Amino acid sequence: MLCVTALRSLRGFTSLSPAARCLGRGSRSHVSYVQGQSPEARIREYFYYIDHQGQLFLDDTKVKNFVTCFKDRKFLVFFFSRLRSNQSGRYGDHFPFLSLCGRERNFVRCDDRPLVFTHLLPPPPGGGPTAPGGEEPGPTAPGGEEPGPTAPGGEEAGPEMLSYCGGGEQLSAGFRPEALYMHPASGRVYHPCPETFGGVGLVRSALAIELSPFFRYQREEQEEQPTHFLWAGRRHVLTNELAAFFPKEGEGEGGSG
Repeated sequence: MLCVTALRSLRGFTSLSPAARCLGRGSRSHVSYVQGQSPEARIREYFYYIDHQGQLFLDDTKVKNFVTCFKDRKFLVFFFSRLRSNQSGRYGDHFPFLSLCGRERNFVRCDDRPLVFTHLLPPPPGGGPTAPGGEEPGPTAPGGEEPGPTAPGGEEAGPEMLSYCGGGEQLSAGFRPEALYMHPASGRVYHPCPETFGGVGLVRSALAIELSPFFRYQREEQEEQPTHFLWAGRRHVLTNELAAFFPKEGEGEGGSG
């Protein structure tokens, strides 16, 4: 099957290697498992980890970097399109997400969020140029604010798409600039995502840096939360609707997975 093929293609993969892995940041709990274990007839279980860049690894991979992550787009689309909250009754406290692949159960944990937006895709054909994620911002408008991208003839460009977890156009969601949320403690940027992924997706740091010049603040010091985001010729009021998904200050650490 596709899942097994992808697993075997990863250099250094051993199908039955025992592992005890720590949970996300701040957790002291451990869980023991065996990659490829069979708790019941004709069922196999595998364990994965998603880092804050949206890269997917076998959970017990010792060195996690671009070389050891899964990169085959067909597999990534297959895997992430089946990712759901773990309601299996197994490993739910340690691996809160599950991707079913035939008779394989793929348990997933993450550094922050299971869905990580990695690229800003241009508008559909016929739209105008895209700002961050491919092109330099345009010249500064009067008052020090950059105009957003425009289509030929001065019309606003069509909506961009945010691609996630290495899936290109096949794994993407509409970009809602007003819904971007910068966490006050961690500084990480988040964007809404489908409820099956928890409703909140992390914006990869490289993309967040490209978007950062378009945030506007109440004061020039940028010590407080941004209040607006400049995009497509508009000054969007940030809704901060995603704040409800995070513990309030003093209740817990922001951006933990």
